[in-house]
Amino acid sequence: MSEPDFSTRQLRAFVALAETRNFTRAAARLHLSQPAFSALIRALEEALGARLFDRSTRHVEPTAEGALFLDSAQRLLRDLTLSVADLGEHVARRRGRVALAALPALAAGWLPPLLAGFRRRHPGVELDVADALSEDCVERVRGGRADFALAAVRSAAPELLVEPFCADRFHLVCPRGHALAARPVVVLADLAGEPFIHLARNSSVRQHIESALWAGTVVLRPVMELEQLGTVAGMVRAGLGITVVPALTLFHFEHPALVTRPLHAPGLQRQIFSIRRRDRGLSAAAQGLFDELMDQRPRMEPDMPDTPGAAPAA
Repeated sequence: MSEPDFSTRQLRAFVALAETRNFTRAAARLHLSQPAFSALIRALEEALGARLFDRSTRHVEPTAEGALFLDSAQRLLRDLTLSVADLGEHVARRRGRVALAALPALAAGWLPPLLAGFRRRHPGVELDVADALSEDCVERVRGGRADFALAAVRSAAPELLVEPFCADRFHLVCPRGHALAARPVVVLADLAGEPFIHLARNSSVRQHIESALWAGTVVLRPVMELEQLGTVAGMVRAGLGITVVPALTLFHFEHPALVTRPLHAPGLQRQIFSIRRRDRGLSAAAQGLFDELMDQRPRMEPDMPDTPGAAPAA
C-alpha cells in the first residue's frame, strides 16, 4: 500500500473543520472561500481513502475515522510548527552549534577575543573548540567532528576543501642579556652553535625550522625538546637556551626577561589553511563564524629587507 499524499493545507483545513464543526467558520479561519475549503477536505479524504466527516445541511460531525485521525493531525501540525521555528532560529543564528579545530597558537592567542565577540552577538550558539596539532585538526574535519579547521598542513584528501588562511613569519626568542638581543634582526647563521630549545618533532613549528636548516649549512645545538610553548618560554627565561617560534605564538613570550627579534630566513614562513568538507555545506551558524574569522584573519607583517641591520627592532 502506497503512503498517502497530502499537504499541510489539507491538514489545517481538516483540524479547523473538526474544531468548528462548520464549513463556513472553518473556511473563514483559513481565509479561504467555501468551495476552495471543501476541495481541500475532499482531496484529503481521497488521499487517506476514508470519509472523515458526516455532513448534513445543518451539522458536520467527524466520523469514527475522522476522530481517530484528529489527534495525529494536530500532533503533525504542532511538530511541523516547532520544527520550522527551530530551523528559523538556526538560520537566524539564534541557536545552533559550531565545532572548530585550530592550532593551539591560534586557539590561545588570536581566536579567543573573536569568539567572545561572536558569542555576544549570538548567545544561543554553542561553540566547541578543539586546540590541536595540524594532523588532528584535519582528521576532525574529515571525520565530521569539526565543521572547519585552521591548520598548518595542506591536506591532499579529495573530500576536503583547503584554502590559504594566513601566513606566519618566525622570530628568535632569547634572554634579554643575550648577545643576539642587541641585533634588530637575526639571520639563521647567527643561531649556529647556540644552545637551542626545540618544540616536539610532530609540531609544524619544528618541521618548518628543520626544513629551513636543511636548505642551508647552519647546525643547531639542541639542548632539549619540549611539547608546550609555555614550558619553552620558562626554559629560555632561565637561560637554558634560545628558540625560534612563529609570530602568532609570541604572546607566550611576553616577559620582561625575554627579547624577541625577527628572524630573516628566506622561505621560512608557516602557511595556515582553512579546511572544510567539500561535500557538506556549513550550517548558518558555522558559516557565520567562518566568514567572521576569514574577515579578521591575521595579517603577516611586511617583508623584511635583505639587509638585516636596516630593519627596526621587534
